Amino acid sequence: MLQVSQLVRYPVNHRINQTLEMSTSINEFNDILNAEVHIDLDKLRESSRHGVPMEIRGDVWKYLLGVNPADRSQELTSVKIKSEEYNAIEKEYIEINKRIRGEVGRYQKIKNLDDTNGYKQIFENVIGAYLNHNRDVDYHPALVHLCAPFVYCMKNEYEVYYCFTRLMSTLDEYNSVHKINERVANFMTLLRAVIPDLCNYFEEEEVDINEWASSWLQNLFAKELQFENLLRLWDTYFSIDDPIGFHPYVCLAVLKNARENLEDLEQSEIRTSLLNLPLMDMEQIINQAFNIHHEILEKQISDSL
Repeated sequence: MLQVSQLVRYPVNHRINQTLEMSTSINEFNDILNAEVHIDLDKLRESSRHGVPMEIRGDVWKYLLGVNPADRSQELTSVKIKSEEYNAIEKEYIEINKRIRGEVGRYQKIKNLDDTNGYKQIFENVIGAYLNHNRDVDYHPALVHLCAPFVYCMKNEYEVYYCFTRLMSTLDEYNSVHKINERVANFMTLLRAVIPDLCNYFEEEEVDINEWASSWLQNLFAKELQFENLLRLWDTYFSIDDPIGFHPYVCLAVLKNARENLEDLEQSEIRTSLLNLPLMDMEQIINQAFNIHHEILEKQISDSL
């Protein structure tokens, strides 16, 4: 299992029960993944929405992201083609290699992630290949953060590349239609409606909401969440139809969860806290986000009648 900086310590009986539940969960996932003819994607999505064990997370994500075909008869051919295509892509990008290494080093230090398996080189290769294949894209540090979950979850480098590029394509497509200024403004409207007291407190403390909200909304919490929490959240995101549209409600749930602590802080402390969130109960956050989403939809329907 991946080691992270902060581990929640449970009573012994809880840990035993959690281990049994995880074991059962792994068996259920393996039953789906080991299908001889066709992967049941609906069943896989339903199971993944509630979290995927780290041991098989990479295998599950490949199907959820459409990198591996659900039709098992095409799988070997698809894997061979993708591996050969990736090997043929130029990965050297001298101008930005040093910047990637520096950002990866900072990221690993902040998130308490190791580099024993040569992860830095994987980051360089994958991001270099992505930029060489997309010459209209400029390097920015967020690429490291968005790539990291795949680096630490996938078994093969070409899998990291294709999962990463699939996510980037989804984000680019959404961002081309929904401009960030519009998204931040819509989020502000939601924040004022759902947590008005916290919104007022931010205004009193002159917190620049644009600064942290832009990063939250554009990068799916890749920079701000503890790594364990990020992986759990993306299990759900990859298993639902509109993860980017659902993301603002997760942001609201995070703020609701952190509200009492945030209201005890001053401007600079609030900024620091929002840009480096503490370890949270993501199961609770995700459930609360679905509830907020449902309540807002109900209100919109009610107001339109």
